[in-house]
Amino acid sequence: MTVLPVTIWGEPVLHRRASEVEVFDDELRTLISNMFETNDAANGVGLAAPQVGVGKRLFVYKYANDDGVPPTGVVVNPVLTLSKISGALPDPDDDVEGCLSFPGEHYPLQRADWAHVQGFDGDGKPVDFVATGWFARVMQHEYDHLDGKLYVNKLVDRYAKKAMKQAKKNGWGVPGLSWMPGVDPDPFGH
Repeated sequence: MTVLPVTIWGEPVLHRRASEVEVFDDELRTLISNMFETNDAANGVGLAAPQVGVGKRLFVYKYANDDGVPPTGVVVNPVLTLSKISGALPDPDDDVEGCLSFPGEHYPLQRADWAHVQGFDGDGKPVDFVATGWFARVMQHEYDHLDGKLYVNKLVDRYAKKAMKQAKKNGWGVPGLSWMPGVDPDPFGH
């Protein structure tokens, strides 16, 4: 297994819809193994293929949950059905997210409380489960990557302005930027 570099906001693959996975083969399974390795090295709870420069519709996760779902897994070609998202402002303490592709930053975002997740595993076998609470947040966050959106694209105005100011300060928003988990300092201080 190989740890892959994580792309940073501004890399084109992060900002376009990923394509469906059509072939479940050894190449796909190698990508999935490398994504698990990368997610572990980055201390992440999830990692989508575009975050490692691959424009395919799949993500891995590692999150202990209370939903009876294995704490690690992969979802290929996912479809999410969500509960209603509250129109209230996100709680600046309880609703804060971070992203490996917007490294080191945290901003509040309102999400649905549950998500029905359907798709396939790395062998093409069906995956079907309901995620609640923070596990649902992880699923929505990773799924958004597959549609070319980062959580910072969904922030309410005051947090969006802060995020864009920080991106500019960090020199992000241009192609070619990445960081290497396990080599570069952990941007979230784990």
